[in-house]
Amino acid sequence: MKRETLDQLNAARSAKKPVILATWLDDGTESLIFQHSQVQDRLAESVTVAFATDRSATIEVDGRPLFLHVFNPPLRMIVVGAVHVAEPLAKLAQTVGYDITVIDPRRAYISAERFPGVSLIDRWPDEAITELAPDHRTAIVTLTHDPKIDDPALHVALKSPVFYIGSLGSKRTHAKRVDRLLEAGFADQDIARINAPVGLDIGSSTPPEIALSVMAEVVAAQRGKLP
Repeated sequence: MKRETLDQLNAARSAKKPVILATWLDDGTESLIFQHSQVQDRLAESVTVAFATDRSATIEVDGRPLFLHVFNPPLRMIVVGAVHVAEPLAKLAQTVGYDITVIDPRRAYISAERFPGVSLIDRWPDEAITELAPDHRTAIVTLTHDPKIDDPALHVALKSPVFYIGSLGSKRTHAKRVDRLLEAGFADQDIARINAPVGLDIGSSTPPEIALSVMAEVVAAQRGKLP
């Protein structure tokens, strides 16, 4: 790899920008493709799929082999509410490979003992999430049932490009949540981005089971497998 290409690649990775190293295997010519940059029509679909699936692949273009090596930033999960479900959810998210942050303004709920190796923030979630700058590689899950905490987080989440938003609570709880969001000026199509009740329906009842259902739904969303 040329020094110039390596420097650009390292800079993109340090800045957590999605990038693909494209290498023609027949002559070694290489270039970087950044997300949303203009590419030839014959490459556009393969590049889009590579970024979306996080999978490197060799494709054929005009009879020539081209290797697309994907360098996506880490997947992130932001959990609002350091409740019982958050503990097993944090462990599962780490196991799957997510960088996880737990936010709760109630300092008594936040402790390194409960969440080892997890980034913890004891601030109001709208401020904290805004600073974290969630992107298309981010999932946001709210768990507190408390509108004073969950709603501000959802306001920020719904204005962001995150690939998944989920909220804990019954259908009745979510109906009230929808009313509040409509009152706050959000459109139906925006509110429809919220997965609620959160998690796949696997009959879960205990915190670890609920965490499993949530993690499964997040993975399905990231892989484009949700309806």
